[in-house]
Amino acid sequence: MVVGSVAAIGAGLAAIGAGIGIGQIGKGAVEGIARQPEAANDIRTNMIVAAALVEAVSLFAVVVALLGNSAGA
Repeated sequence: MVVGSVAAIGAGLAAIGAGIGIGQIGKGAVEGIARQPEAANDIRTNMIVAAALVEAVSLFAVVVALLGNSAGA
């Protein structure tokens, strides 16, 4: 039971971290586009790549947390 709770907390923290990270990426992209509208396409492309990397890391963390749960059972 305790291992499952720890895995749930780990998965939740990964999701929260991903949300914060993508929020920061979006904030930076909007600020960058506001400062340099002519670079909007380049900024948008870089934003999508960075968001995909953040999502991949958070998904990996969730999988590790869930695998840690099943290994402890």
